[in-house]
Amino acid sequence: MSLRDRLDTLSRGEIVGLVVVLGALLGGAGLWYVRSLPKPVTVAASPGAAEQGTVGSASASPSAPPIIVDVAGAVRHPGVYDFVAGERVIDAIERAGGALSKADLSLLNLAAPLTDGTQILVPKTGPPAPTGTGSTPVGGAATGLVNVNTASAEELEALPGIGEVLAATIIDYRTENGPFTSVDQLDDVSGIGPATLEELRDLVTI
Repeated sequence: MSLRDRLDTLSRGEIVGLVVVLGALLGGAGLWYVRSLPKPVTVAASPGAAEQGTVGSASASPSAPPIIVDVAGAVRHPGVYDFVAGERVIDAIERAGGALSKADLSLLNLAAPLTDGTQILVPKTGPPAPTGTGSTPVGGAATGLVNVNTASAEELEALPGIGEVLAATIIDYRTENGPFTSVDQLDDVSGIGPATLEELRDLVTI
């Protein structure tokens, strides 16, 4: 007997029951199949990822090169220091040990951003450097120039860009190495850079 003939012999109630059983079997099979499918994996973003960009992005900018600045003048530790972008003149002065008591910070823009390859020259308060219009200064020649080989610390401090620390450094250098043989030799003194040397060139002698 074929399947069709078997179905024809069933009553209406038996057919309805058979349909219900088949529906339940198909529904259970479908539910089992859906549950057996692999579930997607969710990657949680770390705090602050929204500000930093997409997680795992390879487009992050490389570290910016350092900003190299020569800090000279009336600071405790003049020298060449490295900084990062965004730092200001006041940061450079603090890195150099802070300004000396004789420094005149009102002549500087402390909020100015630092620029690579520049010099920050912290001036000092007091009268300007002596000129040749008056009497010959002690340690200087008849032209009014300051002799870096014989000048006292006070006379050296009167020069632009030379504070208490740099004056002592110049005296220590000539004591240890002998008299300066040329004005250009001042460039060998720690804390005196090319820019400071150019300011001193017409004001000093040996």
